[in-house]
Amino acid sequence: MSASISLRDRLLAALSTLPGVREFHVHVLVSAPRKNSSLYPYARPRPKAYLQDILILCSEQENPDAPRILVTAIAVNVYHIPATSSAVVYVSKVDSTGQGTGKAPTTTLVRALLSYYADPVSRPVEADHVWIQLFARAQGQYLFPNSADFSGKQPLTDAKLCSWWKRVLTQVAGEAADKTHARAFYILPGYSQPEAEDLLRIASASAAPLLNETPWTYGHPFSQQGIRSPCPQEENDSNLGTYIPWFDDDPKSRFLDEIAFIVATTEGIIASPAKKRPKLCSEGSSASRKQSDADKSTRSAKEERPMGELTKVSPDEFWERMSFRQECVAGAVTGFFTLVFSPASTTESDRKQARSSVSPLAPAPGQVGSQLVKRVMTSLLTGVEFSTREKAIRSTETVESAIKGLCEGMGSAPAAAAAAVVKDSEREASPGSGSLLVPPSTPPRNKVALPEISPNAFPDPVASLDTYHSYIYGSVAVSKPVADEVARPAGPAAAAVTVLTARRKKKRTD
Repeated sequence: MSASISLRDRLLAALSTLPGVREFHVHVLVSAPRKNSSLYPYARPRPKAYLQDILILCSEQENPDAPRILVTAIAVNVYHIPATSSAVVYVSKVDSTGQGTGKAPTTTLVRALLSYYADPVSRPVEADHVWIQLFARAQGQYLFPNSADFSGKQPLTDAKLCSWWKRVLTQVAGEAADKTHARAFYILPGYSQPEAEDLLRIASASAAPLLNETPWTYGHPFSQQGIRSPCPQEENDSNLGTYIPWFDDDPKSRFLDEIAFIVATTEGIIASPAKKRPKLCSEGSSASRKQSDADKSTRSAKEERPMGELTKVSPDEFWERMSFRQECVAGAVTGFFTLVFSPASTTESDRKQARSSVSPLAPAPGQVGSQLVKRVMTSLLTGVEFSTREKAIRSTETVESAIKGLCEGMGSAPAAAAAAVVKDSEREASPGSGSLLVPPSTPPRNKVALPEISPNAFPDPVASLDTYHSYIYGSVAVSKPVADEVARPAGPAAAAVTVLTARRKKKRTD
């Protein structure tokens, strides 16, 4: 399925509707698909999945003579599972610097990005079912190091962040309502449904009501009737690992790891690992070979069985126990949100006939290698900072120059520039200030060792200046004064009002 419009152009079209007088500069990096087995690491067998990384950077320029400054960054992972014709769009991180001159474009960019994958017409992957998932947790910074120290940045509180995500996802579902069937789910761990509804209602009291609002279900979408899981499943599959997807830096992934690595006996006592069998004296003897074959068959049988307690914990019990996890009851409101998009009317047979014969690993025009996206992300997280406007301007120039330089094949110059910014920031930071270049994050625990993946038949695409100008970089200028925007009625056009004036009676002169 080839998208009718590129992601970059979709984002620029959305930015053109914002109020204010300014110019937006967008860099959109989409990696080519690569084989990945981390989405369902405990499924047996693991489904074939393909992963793409998306990094969106948006900078703002007040006028043609003013410097650019980064205002928004979005990191997303897209998993494609051909066996179930599904795609999982995981919103990893969204951040802003708070250094723009007008309304921040974060909401507009997030809506445009998610709608791009929700809409079957523009969807760039061969998938009938799309899952949009995210974990909302309020922090001072995610992708812009030290931006929390900037006085102009006002990050949303925990409840307001959950309310913001629910509102944005509602708009995404509404925009695709006439082309696909959407179901929405959310959970605020530790809160009952009435408590969660009241909490979000109070947090969004100042927001205008939405028309044709998508109904939300308070609960999880896993193992629900009428919803097809992205992971292939047999009937009455009791393996929790086929329901819960695994994402980096996600609390439910860490909880899934703990359940999978529980080794218990029938009496409920934690058992020690089995002792290693001593080597036999004669490695070449027939007894040795038979014992070796028996050990291999035993290991193979164990590998085919789900690990730990995955067969004893149902999805409902999993989410009930999530409410008691420290990451979800540490005093801050957190939320899990899911949108599931399915075909509205097309039958399964018609979809199979319309399926393209192109390999899911074949890179599309404009896509870049995953290492390029990784290098830009590393430069953003460790080589720059955004605590002041002056540093943000220099950091913006460093990151944007790095992207263009990597497309030109000049990888050393941007790296040297990033190193210079690091030294400069370290020199200016006062001793004992605790200034951090990398935002804090909780690393995943007990990460399961995945098997080796066969090499990709398609080489990584090589970015060029043509790719840079045609798919990666773009700009759009807006000229809509805020005063005009405020004066315009928000709802339907107001009816014309005729004002009657009293006519003066003429004085008689006779």
